[in-house]
Amino acid sequence: MKIVISVIGKDSVGILAGISCKCAEYGINIIDVSQSVLQDMFCMIMICDISKITVNFGEFSEKISKYGEEKGLSIHAMHEDLFNSMHKI
Repeated sequence: MKIVISVIGKDSVGILAGISCKCAEYGINIIDVSQSVLQDMFCMIMICDISKITVNFGEFSEKISKYGEEKGLSIHAMHEDLFNSMHKI
């Protein structure tokens, strides 16, 4: 099972590192990352494998969103199937 994590916020040192650490903490493997900085705005999408996640997905989603709030970022995690359904024409 895969998930999509999106991150948007003011650029600062360590954003990718912090989110990567949170993923590792819960047994989530990062498969692919796309990121860019537009002027001073950081934007990132991660595709992750949750086959070895150590908590239920809902709990992880809440924790990563809360982490984002603490860092001044908007972080959303959703199942790949839901993401794909939302973005089909």
